[in-house]
Amino acid sequence: MNRNYKRLGLLAALYSFSCLAACHGSRGLAEFSIPEEFDTSKNYEITFWAKNDTNKTQTQIYQNAIEGFTSLYPNITVNLRLYTDYGRIYNDVITNIATGTTPNVCITYPDHIATYLTGNNVVVPLDGLFMDTDYGLGGEKLLFDAPTSDEIIPQFLNECAFKDHYYALPFMRSTEACYINKDYVEALGYTIPDILTWDFVWEVSDAATAKDADGNYIVNGQKVMIPFIYKSTDNMMIQMLRQKDAGYSKADGTIEIFNDTTTELLYGIAEHVKKESFSTFKISSYPGNFFNAGQCLFAIDSTAGASWMGSDAPLSDISKDALVDFETVVMPIPQFDTKNPQMISQGPSVCIFNKADSQEVLASWLFAQYLLTNEVQIAYARTEGYIPVTKKAQEDAIYQDYLSQMGKDNDAYYDVKIKASKLLLENMDNTFVTPVFNGSASLRDAAGQMIENVAKSIRRGGAVDDAFMEKLFSDVTSLYRLDQKEGTTAGKKDLGKLPPTALFLLFALGITWFGIISYVAYDTLKKKKKS
Repeated sequence: MNRNYKRLGLLAALYSFSCLAACHGSRGLAEFSIPEEFDTSKNYEITFWAKNDTNKTQTQIYQNAIEGFTSLYPNITVNLRLYTDYGRIYNDVITNIATGTTPNVCITYPDHIATYLTGNNVVVPLDGLFMDTDYGLGGEKLLFDAPTSDEIIPQFLNECAFKDHYYALPFMRSTEACYINKDYVEALGYTIPDILTWDFVWEVSDAATAKDADGNYIVNGQKVMIPFIYKSTDNMMIQMLRQKDAGYSKADGTIEIFNDTTTELLYGIAEHVKKESFSTFKISSYPGNFFNAGQCLFAIDSTAGASWMGSDAPLSDISKDALVDFETVVMPIPQFDTKNPQMISQGPSVCIFNKADSQEVLASWLFAQYLLTNEVQIAYARTEGYIPVTKKAQEDAIYQDYLSQMGKDNDAYYDVKIKASKLLLENMDNTFVTPVFNGSASLRDAAGQMIENVAKSIRRGGAVDDAFMEKLFSDVTSLYRLDQKEGTTAGKKDLGKLPPTALFLLFALGITWFGIISYVAYDTLKKKKKS
């Protein structure tokens, strides 16, 4: 038999064996190792996935950042891909993990990154890169002025740490704010306190449901009034539990949310839904629309959404003739304990995906760091109610000048937007982050879903009692797979060594393939000799 055919058969058998073995174990990349020197003699092309709500200014900021970076590193080409929401980024990354085509740099949420980590060596741990004297944070060989590790706000950086490693850099941070129609609150005979409490918000909201003989709400003279709207019921439940010092989850993924405090909070929310003083974004629609139309007293939304809130909001989504003129007050979310305020810190982070070429990964890391420069941080923070994630950018004279011009106009210096930014800047020590683990995103969804289900049941005339609560806890546990320790997974996991029986079967299959290919090769050669 011809040696080439023998070789072909052997290679085919070995290939079959290796492919099948890979189906069981991990096909992941090798663990990333920092190169001693960045190779500027070769060209690198990296992909950058980011989120943008069709904000042209933000798009230009990304493009300016890419141009600024590539002017310093002309051998690195950065291809930008924009998404309208983080959910789509998450879904595409999960798909691309399976196909081995992940982006290089991605702006996403730490909860999502925790799921990406179920793939073997998919996301690069950044601990070593942070501390590298040459190319780490503030490294000596960087061609730009990057922040050092101690210049990143610790509260924001902490959210990027899980599984004993840092897997991301914070990019922007926001919190939630309560946007208040001061005119309506005072028309009802109330004075806004220095620190907002849940009791105050509930009492005023209930009072705002009063109607006149014609069925119009007394406070606004309209047929529509939703006194209190909360956009993210996920955050509502999470923050209420935190303020009550009640369980939510532990760092190891242990679920603690199904407790007596949760039940108590849900019963309280149900009472206000019954009074028609409370609703949610998922039930009623975007809070800013009702707020700007004078159909809401308290609207809780992200500080990042401040440009959409208020009579003079530059990005208001309703027609000008529907706008109602009133004074907007921006305050931290309501509290149970005014002496120990608690509010969530949230926002997108930047992760880096592993590749076969360590130089390509290093190029990605350089670009990720560039996104933390003062120029990029300040420019992006000015577009919405986000704040920079570094002390360096926050203390920069350009950013401080921006804050000082609050109210100069209703666009770049819109007063509500800057008030929202200042709110977080003044309360960074009062912020917290939720534990990040594979499945933490599902737990967040479950937290909000419980409020949504309670509200829906009340609106449909259903009962919210102990039986309802028991079923609710069971339903969300099942729906979000909270009874599974590791939660929803994606990608390939290393399942360890194959058992002996599987090894024998795979070996036998390889021998079989070898025999088949060898026979075909021999038969083909025999026919050629006869012809």
